[in-house]
Amino acid sequence: MPPQVNLAIIGSGPSAIYLLKHLLDEGKFLKRWLASISVFEKSQLTGMGMPYNPLTTDRFNLANISSEELPELPVPMVDWLESLDQEDLRGLGLEGEEISAEKIYPRLVLGQYLHSQYRVLLSGLQERGIHVREFPGCEITDIQDLPEEGAVRLVTANGGTHSFERVVIATGHYWTSEDRPDRGYYASPWPIRKLLPGEGEHHDFTIGTLGASLSAFDLITSLAHRHGRFAGELGNLCFEPSPEAPNFKIVMHSFHGWLPHLQWDQEEAMRVIYRHVGREVLLGLRDHEGFLRLETYFDAVCRPALADAFRKDGMTEMVGKLADPHFKLADLVETMSDKHDYDNAFEGMRREMTESRRSVLGHKPIHWKEVIDDLMYTLNFHAELMPAEDHLSFRKTVMPFLMNVIAAMPLESGEILLALYDAGKIEIISGKAVVNEETGNDGTTRITIHDEDGSETTSNFRIFVDCGGQKPLELPDYPFPSLVRAGVVSKGRVRFADSSVISSLEDEVREHVFSDRGESFYHVGGVDIDSACRLISADGVSSPRIADVAFSHTSGLRPYSYGLQCCSDTVAIFVQAWLQELRSNGEIEEDSIELSKLYEEI
Repeated sequence: MPPQVNLAIIGSGPSAIYLLKHLLDEGKFLKRWLASISVFEKSQLTGMGMPYNPLTTDRFNLANISSEELPELPVPMVDWLESLDQEDLRGLGLEGEEISAEKIYPRLVLGQYLHSQYRVLLSGLQERGIHVREFPGCEITDIQDLPEEGAVRLVTANGGTHSFERVVIATGHYWTSEDRPDRGYYASPWPIRKLLPGEGEHHDFTIGTLGASLSAFDLITSLAHRHGRFAGELGNLCFEPSPEAPNFKIVMHSFHGWLPHLQWDQEEAMRVIYRHVGREVLLGLRDHEGFLRLETYFDAVCRPALADAFRKDGMTEMVGKLADPHFKLADLVETMSDKHDYDNAFEGMRREMTESRRSVLGHKPIHWKEVIDDLMYTLNFHAELMPAEDHLSFRKTVMPFLMNVIAAMPLESGEILLALYDAGKIEIISGKAVVNEETGNDGTTRITIHDEDGSETTSNFRIFVDCGGQKPLELPDYPFPSLVRAGVVSKGRVRFADSSVISSLEDEVREHVFSDRGESFYHVGGVDIDSACRLISADGVSSPRIADVAFSHTSGLRPYSYGLQCCSDTVAIFVQAWLQELRSNGEIEEDSIELSKLYEEI
């Protein structure tokens, strides 16, 4: 009988849930090797994840994914909803509503669904003979790697310890900045209750947000419902402000002044890593130094796939542009941005609402949006092959565009925004907004807005919320200090193809350039991981015991790892790598190119 492994999972959100799902799928084989699974969750509520947890989110917040877009779990969401009695549906706010796979439900509904599937998965693993233990309300504050013992020690907030042979870090969202309620500054909108007025109270003043992301709209929706009421039907919605808060208003600060595109229909609801290009063809695009250049990927893979998509959408002008070899990725971004760059973002959204309703309600896919999502999903899982120059270009030019196009806002959320705009209760200001260190004269948060023409303006807010989204953390902020001190974890890095470009980089970029073993690297943020999400040490060696699938830790190297589908695929790759290791008697594959063969099995 082979030695059995005790596995610890830190976190119980979507990544952990899908990890349990893939472990159960392989349970027939794994039960020979896997003695137990222990799930540690710092919250008392397990199996939901921060965006779907009633302790962090609000009943008015919509998810941005329909049930047909959810990766497979034991019971599909529609079937689960249809199994509920009227009392349960009433508790979810769904009494009398039609259940549909195409519908987008509130975050809290999705959280209850995920929790139900979490419990089903734990029971299934127990039935397979794999012992499962839960540790709710148990925060892991440190991790110690013990190579001489072949073990990993977890340290809890109360000083307790637990040892395991294998650990997966799935801690989800993590903000390093702290709230400053004394000056009305909040580093994130979560938990959202911290920003809501008390019973019988109102925010009778202007509230500012940094960013116009979907999380900003969660905050806006929650605040709006407490400062007025929405009347009418979707398509003709209006907002009636509360007479007790005549000065309530929200001002969003967005660099480009963009609002996200609205929801759109798709031919294929699920992303696939190799939909438009095979692994061998993709790897064959690397240059003589092993780099996958962004423009090479665009020319060989994106250009033909997008041309076909634009042709299906009847956008012949774009097909013609893509036929021109001088039309590059940056040109595509600029052209499609210009089509959706309005003098007034809200009036632009109103115009786009017609197209989006036609797409969603009439089941008419917008092919180019779906295809570019697919293409960037593929690139994400091979982003470590891009040189530093291309990572910088991707983050500066492509990512803002993608987050505007692909972070599709539900139609209902768009209707709410337009109703608030028509009522004069919301606006968006373009320019780079920077939070000043000093407080305003009255203890407010002061921000400076840098316009494109070089001018500056300042504003003060009694409440200002950073809704810029999750950013990859820096190594000193990694939540498990013993791993940092021991060099078990290292900062995420990509090599420069041409080190001579470093001298021309902006100062704030050059701060993240460093040398190692005679080569120049750029620190992309987060930590270094291999293709199976195992931590890479300061010596460049993959950890045989610790994997990290937390987005806030790994998004430096995998910058487009958004959504539940990516959660599922990422942990599926980890499970397949572990199976390969077990079947080869403990031989651990460290070469990223060889490891990527596992992607074909997902």
